[in-house]
Amino acid sequence: MTEKEIELKDVLQLLLPKEIFEYFEILLIDTNEKENHIYLDEINQPPGNYEEELTSKGFHKASIIQDFPIRDRATYLHVRRRRWLVESSGEVISRDWNAIAKGTHLTKGFATFLKGIFG
Repeated sequence: MTEKEIELKDVLQLLLPKEIFEYFEILLIDTNEKENHIYLDEINQPPGNYEEELTSKGFHKASIIQDFPIRDRATYLHVRRRRWLVESSGEVISRDWNAIAKGTHLTKGFATFLKGIFG
């Protein structure tokens, strides 16, 4: 990794939810005058709470989650979560990524912030 890449990752870690860097890789960052769109895929690392053999079976449809604005631009995370096949049972599972505020398409941090402002 070059010094420039390390610096970019360090800056992104200050701006995005920490779970992003534990479970996802950033594929693309697309910006315009009004919005930031960050495209993420879950890394190919099976959930740790299964003793059975798991096989990655692609991704769920992308979810779009709104996060804190960055530089007065709305920020949207386009998240694709992996599906895993439990070989012994044929069950399809996904990692429980619990960073979205219940009943919203907002990150928990952003929802808490808005709740504090608007009640």
